[in-house]
Amino acid sequence: MSVNILRINASIFGENGVSSQLSNTLLQNLQTVYRNVDIVERDAASGDIPHFNANTLQQINDGKAELADTLIEEVKNADIILLAMPMYNFGVPSELKSWFDHIARAKVTFTYTENGPKGLLENKKVYVITTRGGIHRDKSTDGQMPFLNTMLSFVGLDDVSYIYAEGLNMSGDTREKNITLAKQQIEELVSEINSEALS
Repeated sequence: MSVNILRINASIFGENGVSSQLSNTLLQNLQTVYRNVDIVERDAASGDIPHFNANTLQQINDGKAELADTLIEEVKNADIILLAMPMYNFGVPSELKSWFDHIARAKVTFTYTENGPKGLLENKKVYVITTRGGIHRDKSTDGQMPFLNTMLSFVGLDDVSYIYAEGLNMSGDTREKNITLAKQQIEELVSEINSEALS
């Protein structure tokens, strides 16, 4: 089986970021499942995706939004999307927010119906890797999940698996233990793919 994978890393530390390293682990595991893998990579923190502004909107209205068009095509062509993001100040990295701003386009990735908005990016699997210095899962301090759940669903990306590595700045062995747990979760998720393929 062949798949197209879109990987987006959003760590300001690049490949040295824990979220990027876990994304590498997930990608390597997925490559053991699928025979042919075509990978498109985006480093959101590199500055290649500018923040959305009035000029961006004007370019879209004029049909000259080449970057936004390219980002949307990358998502459309992907079977699997990997989002690797640290938590910065209780939310998603601003560069990742910019990526969502560029791909959310009426009549292209979502449409409005009499029953409300409907996402148009369907039949794709999304893996979200989130790394945090503290423990925020299922707490009021987690500003990432409400935004991500809303934006992913808004454009039709409803098949989402979350991988958490928390407490990375806490004392003792919390960092190493939780990174190991995240890697185990990755193995379990990929194992489920193998099980479904054999059933």
